[in-house]
Amino acid sequence: MPQPDSRFQRLLATAEQEVQRTLRALPTPLRAKANRIPILYERIPSPAIQAEQIEADTLGLFIGETYPDAYAGAHHLPAQIILYLENIWDYANQDPHFYREEVRRTLLHELGHYLGLDEDDLADRELD
Repeated sequence: MPQPDSRFQRLLATAEQEVQRTLRALPTPLRAKANRIPILYERIPSPAIQAEQIEADTLGLFIGETYPDAYAGAHHLPAQIILYLENIWDYANQDPHFYREEVRRTLLHELGHYLGLDEDDLADRELD
């Protein structure tokens, strides 16, 4: 059985590859916007994040100003996306193919929030 750290390193390497593949596939104007936001990788949501009423099994999180707000003069938290790799792996039932798909889908969902889309907009784009 693989050690937890080696498993996380494999999950991280796979997620980083899938994120880069997904970003490269975006249309150029969208890719330029997406490349402005840092993408972080964590195992699971921290206790501090969970205290903000975020579910322990959440797959990803967008934090900070949306792209439109950042250029409207609002100055809040800097934007970032966090992907929770252990949660995505569990959601994918430890299936490597489904894990890649879910990394991509979760990234696109959180990028949608960054671009100012709400949950209904994301559902309309089948990214809920």
